[in-house]
Amino acid sequence: MANGLFVFVLAAFFIVLLRWSFKTLPGEGWQIVASVPVFKEESGRWRGVNLTYYGLLVASAYDVAGVILFILLGTLKIPLTGIFVMVLTLLLICVPASRFIAKIVEKKLYTFTIGGASFVGILIIPWALWLTNVTLGARSNFHIPLVPFLAAFVISYSFGETIGRLACISFGCCYGKPLSQSHPILRRIFDKYCFTFSGKTKKIAYESSLDGVKVIPIQAITSILYLITGIFSMLLFLQSRYIVAFILTVVVTQAWRAFSEIFRADYRGGRRISVYQIMAIISIVYSLGIGYFSPSASVTQTDVRIGLVSLWNPSVISFFFLLWVAIFLYTGRSTVTGSTLTFHVHRDRV
Repeated sequence: MANGLFVFVLAAFFIVLLRWSFKTLPGEGWQIVASVPVFKEESGRWRGVNLTYYGLLVASAYDVAGVILFILLGTLKIPLTGIFVMVLTLLLICVPASRFIAKIVEKKLYTFTIGGASFVGILIIPWALWLTNVTLGARSNFHIPLVPFLAAFVISYSFGETIGRLACISFGCCYGKPLSQSHPILRRIFDKYCFTFSGKTKKIAYESSLDGVKVIPIQAITSILYLITGIFSMLLFLQSRYIVAFILTVVVTQAWRAFSEIFRADYRGGRRISVYQIMAIISIVYSLGIGYFSPSASVTQTDVRIGLVSLWNPSVISFFFLLWVAIFLYTGRSTVTGSTLTFHVHRDRV
């Protein structure tokens, strides 16, 4: 009962969030949260650094994914020490990888790729988990099972990416092809549900001049698909069907990651088959191999209430607060937009 209620409330929250976001975030006013003055020019004006909704939403996506990961692992009664070690290891590797891979693939210094970061995460988890188990786990007398951890990771990724795509909408990146250049069937399907971005500082405008043009709402499709996948996989996880939850989530999210590029118009490298598509396919094959060769995890009775209680801990609360701030500062300080600020006094109010 508690497990089903938790999933229902989580799904309801996301549905409300997505409905609002799809209507609101393509607008011009939802790219910049604030502009902070950093340098005064000779003219008396200030040069500012823009803080973006992209960073705010990405930071929130990391936190939501992390909280869900903690809850799911908490249902397995894994000690917080083990969870912290694995989560910190993944963050220290995957967060820098999100920029490094984008730099290699797209030849751009100031961009990120969550798909690349998740690819690295899937690759390193088995090895990081083995190292944690034979070192800290052996000393502290705990063992983190591989397949349940991987299932929890990809489920949390699916929910996190659901919010991550909202960040793409706010910044106007990862955008779809114009409806005018799409198949007639797609034009009929998406004519009433397309995105039309506004604002010259959005990526869709300065990269492709597609602001004000009806485009396929590819970010929204991805968010909806990943949300549905996350919900079903979480239900499977809470029924102790770890391998099914793991394989289902990886296959759906990564197959869509590869297939969805045919509907996108943004630059993802100069190849006909992009590096991101290749990484998605490798992720599927790699995960299927793990599922085939890994020993079956022992079935335990899961109770989401145990996972929720594990969050009510000062160290956990502080961790997620600091994580949000760090990710926001890392991804939210816009390096491709700028601002000029002036300040004055309202004399009639003095």
